[in-house]
Amino acid sequence: MKVAILGATGYTGMILMRLLDGHPRVEQVLPVSSSREGSLISDHDPGFVPASPERWKQCEDRYLDVAKVAALRPDVVFSALPHLESARFCEPFLGRSVVIDLSADFRHKDIERFEQAYGHQPPRPDLLDKAVYGLAEWNTPAIRQADVIANPGCYPTSALLPLLPLYRNAVIEGVPVINSLSGISGAGKKAQVNLLLTERLENAGAYNPGRQHRHCHEIEEQLASVQTGIQVLFQPHLVPMKRGMATTIAVSLAAGKGEEDVAAAFQEHYAGRPFVRCDSHLPQTLDVWGTNRCDIGFRTEGGHLLVFSVIDNLVKGASGQAVQNMNLRFGFEETEGLPLSNSI
Repeated sequence: MKVAILGATGYTGMILMRLLDGHPRVEQVLPVSSSREGSLISDHDPGFVPASPERWKQCEDRYLDVAKVAALRPDVVFSALPHLESARFCEPFLGRSVVIDLSADFRHKDIERFEQAYGHQPPRPDLLDKAVYGLAEWNTPAIRQADVIANPGCYPTSALLPLLPLYRNAVIEGVPVINSLSGISGAGKKAQVNLLLTERLENAGAYNPGRQHRHCHEIEEQLASVQTGIQVLFQPHLVPMKRGMATTIAVSLAAGKGEEDVAAAFQEHYAGRPFVRCDSHLPQTLDVWGTNRCDIGFRTEGGHLLVFSVIDNLVKGASGQAVQNMNLRFGFEETEGLPLSNSI
């Protein structure tokens, strides 16, 4: 299998390079960078040493341009480019390769929601109905048939995996209050004053709370697939760590529901799914660092439920889930090329 990575110099692109270098089904990797085209990968990313040099023979340790890679007709294209730009760079591959897009350009079916979140029309509204939202554990049958897969955001992944089975099974009701803590890498690789080490070290706080944050709209649109009219209270926070995401959700239990019903809902929907672990422990970000897992724990408080989920925002929250979607799409084992244990 021949795979291409658009935006190979960003954090998610760099993680994709590492994951695909160890994937048993991948024969060739084509890294693309419009800003570093022709430059040596080893100069930009000296920490990356290919385990399988044959996979990189075509690029000769250099970043390629889009036109050259399009002519090589890769089987899969991962686009790790910014929102509102990704769809444009995917153009040469649409209809010729399976496109797995890590931006928001294909995530919303609702054009009005997209405009509210991003302040622009979606770049390819004609493809939104064909694109499949790539929350791997929830849309597996559709992912297996899709040629455009919209990889979810990291915040939505951490919130939707616990909430969807609980709403679908009518275990909870009302408005969920979602508090998420993200490592700084969630903001991407860009030079910005408020992301400098001296600004973030010894510093934690909320930003763009509620409907100001783009991912609030994404979470609500996906929750509507199991129950209409759900509005969320979403508070994202930046915390002084490089990567990782911890989400705590407080929500009302439906009448007569308790811990047994919560556990049964998780068991029904995630039994046999290797990357979602639900049990009684309170998960920590270190548990899942470097893995493609989402660990979920929960407690009841009277008529309320507290749910805790953790992911690595760069793996299950981005590149790892993208590779998981590739595995599902091509009928591979879901776990191929993906880590289950943390890197300590």
